[in-house]
Amino acid sequence: MARFAAALIALLLSLPAAAQYPERPVTMLAGYPPGGLLDIVARLVAEGMKPRFPKGINVVNRPGAAGAVAVAELARSAPDGYTIITTPHSALVIAPQQQDLAYKTPDDYDPVLNLVAYYPMIAVRTDSEYKTIQDLIADARANPGKIRVGSPGEGTSSHLNLEELMYRAGVKMIHVPFQGWAQSSPALLGAHIEALVAQPGELKGQVEGKRMRVLVNFRPQRLPNFADVPTAKELGWDVANGVWYLLLAPKGTPAPVMRYLHDAAKAAIDDPKFAADMANRGIDVDYRPGAALRADLWREYKTHTEILRRVGLLRKQ
Repeated sequence: MARFAAALIALLLSLPAAAQYPERPVTMLAGYPPGGLLDIVARLVAEGMKPRFPKGINVVNRPGAAGAVAVAELARSAPDGYTIITTPHSALVIAPQQQDLAYKTPDDYDPVLNLVAYYPMIAVRTDSEYKTIQDLIADARANPGKIRVGSPGEGTSSHLNLEELMYRAGVKMIHVPFQGWAQSSPALLGAHIEALVAQPGELKGQVEGKRMRVLVNFRPQRLPNFADVPTAKELGWDVANGVWYLLLAPKGTPAPVMRYLHDAAKAAIDDPKFAADMANRGIDVDYRPGAALRADLWREYKTHTEILRRVGLLRKQ
């Protein structure tokens, strides 16, 4: 009874503030530097939300720890709707299982909605001896440890897709972590590595310029912009770990505020211009509301527990 009374009082206290929301500018955190894909998506979504936020939405970059610095700041913020975040789900289901953070599980924040999703791909130089992913896997099987594959960093979705592919195919390649595309692409073009894992928007220009060739896509279905590239699943390897960008609010944000944020963000991603921009970058608009999204995050969290344990990256409790 006491717990019910406390919850009722908290709800009543939140109603006046929620009814006036938004009466001041909103800060949207972004856990990666300006100019990167996450920053671009965050700014496009914020721009699309502005008609419902007359005081403005300011995107503030808080890079560090693969997005975890920004999510930790959100987790410590007041649950009033004035601090929100656009974040990759890897910062939610991978980072807290590797580091001791201010948030632990998908129950430590409130998902507003999922915005977009994309799936990494493996590419090689156009002059590579590997014409198909089967060629690369066959060589890796015949020569364990010979093939070096770059990724945007250890513990990223790109890295874990590579680890899952090696596990499913029964081969061993050398993972080479970089600090993003700006480092991994020159390494591939300079023949310092044999292949790399990257996202479609990054690879598009290199493929069109005939400098790289994509061998496999980790998307569940083929990507229209890369229609000739097979998926891992269709080749018999059950690997399809995507990257989601989603909008979160601090735990305990009032329901009316959550609805307001949801409706504004939904309108932003429903804009045909937004969808066209994303499609050009090889990204899917992937709307999922908060309740369904929390269930999806828990599923991904548990899946990544097993992957991280298998590759030796799970934090010891």
